[in-house]
Amino acid sequence: MSTDTRFPQSVYGTGSEPDPRFSLANERTYLAWVRTSLALFAAGVALEALEVPVAPGFRAGSAAVFVGLGFIAAVQSWVGWMRTERALREGRSLPGSSIGIVVVSGVAVGMLLLVAGMFV
Repeated sequence: MSTDTRFPQSVYGTGSEPDPRFSLANERTYLAWVRTSLALFAAGVALEALEVPVAPGFRAGSAAVFVGLGFIAAVQSWVGWMRTERALREGRSLPGSSIGIVVVSGVAVGMLLLVAGMFV
């Protein structure tokens, strides 16, 4: 496939082709973020769909946190893939994780809400 027909042009229109192994590894990381996003969405939906022995306000708050984190992880998957692929193509250092700490902190908050809701 010609490089001028691939999407997004902001990534493929710059630099030169990196070693395919690096691009494929970047794609696997992208897919891992997508799986994480789906799991977070599923956790949020399950909290509201199932009979969980947690106070309703705490359960709803935790569900909202998990759904919000699912959205953040979905955005991270795309943005992280683009940033890394562009760096590979331009021979620059790879960018660091920009949102991982937010997701980890959010999961901790969601779990704390669940635990607190069990004792209210």
